[in-house]
Amino acid sequence: MGQENQQTDHTSSAKIWTRDFILICFANFFVFLGFQMTLPTIPLFVEHLGGNDQMIGFVVGAFTFSALILRPFAGQFLETKGRRFVFLTGLVIFVFSVGSFGFATGFVFLFLIRFIQGAGWGFSTTASGTIATDLIPPARRGEGMGYYGLSGNLALAAGPSLGLILAGFIPFKTLFLICSGLGLAALLLASTIRYKRVEKNARTTALKWDFYEKSAMQPAILMFFITVTFGGIAAFLPLYTAQKNIGGIELYFLIYALALMLTRAFAGQIYDKKGHRAVIIPGTFLILLAMVLLAWLPNQISLFAAAILYGLGFGTIQPGLQAWAMEKAPKNRRGMANATFFSFFDLGIGVGSLLFGQIAHNFGYSSIYWTSAGSVLCCMLFYFFLLSKEAGKGHAV
Repeated sequence: MGQENQQTDHTSSAKIWTRDFILICFANFFVFLGFQMTLPTIPLFVEHLGGNDQMIGFVVGAFTFSALILRPFAGQFLETKGRRFVFLTGLVIFVFSVGSFGFATGFVFLFLIRFIQGAGWGFSTTASGTIATDLIPPARRGEGMGYYGLSGNLALAAGPSLGLILAGFIPFKTLFLICSGLGLAALLLASTIRYKRVEKNARTTALKWDFYEKSAMQPAILMFFITVTFGGIAAFLPLYTAQKNIGGIELYFLIYALALMLTRAFAGQIYDKKGHRAVIIPGTFLILLAMVLLAWLPNQISLFAAAILYGLGFGTIQPGLQAWAMEKAPKNRRGMANATFFSFFDLGIGVGSLLFGQIAHNFGYSSIYWTSAGSVLCCMLFYFFLLSKEAGKGHAV
């Protein structure tokens, strides 16, 4: 694909919407669209193959734990092999793995392919977030990450609903091939981006087993407690609403994504101007309310209200936490900081999926969302602990 372009660092300019930033946003949109279309349909496919709630948890968990394991390597390769190598490699793996889903006739093969897909997802998303960070001016990082996140949110607005609709009309094999084709579109766009040259130094080359960035740990742990809740929504909410005879699950994902996009337009700017307190405290409260509503879930109105609250809360928190994780990292450690952040992101989804598969099997679907509410409370408590700890030192977190 050629060597990385030796252009000057885009972050020296105050301009966000450069050619390459637009390309990374479009590439991110297509790979996320392919991924989001599989998110609610994989559990249906597992049911189609004869699996139960526990098997759904294991299949979803295989993907997320694979991404978790591979992200530190992706972060290391971003600093040693370069952005292009990691991003394109991840997209190639994603394309072939998703295209193979429809050929699975048993759980062993499906489990293996999901594990491989997680590797491609871990490489591609760690790289794309790092590439976006390279292209955004430091003084506008929260705002820029918010705009970048919109590309994924637009995919989220269309992907789950589109996947569920298509699953009712076409075979799963055709659906997964379409998703693979969207990943291919992302690959073609990614091949035209002019990537930032990696700044190698002694630390980059010497610490070959350095698989996390310490400066990113606090926001990464907070993100873990939040994404635990996502495991219960992505894997089990379609089954939960079907059990309660509540329609509109396709609209849930659309409403959630629209609320997410609404907050992306301003949450990053609030973070840049006022810091993370202004986004984390209200965001976690909104997600807590959403989990309580889902645990109760008396009717369709409560389902849609939960979608709005969850979208507003998640859209407020995620860009702020990601910007926080990146801003304190040295320039040559951005890739590892992004890998650290998304490793905990994946870990939350994986833990949630596996845990909630067992909870659903033994206690019912509503227990998933009460447990999720407890995870959000843990996020709040840990954040207030960090604030009190740093207040005692006389400076902000």
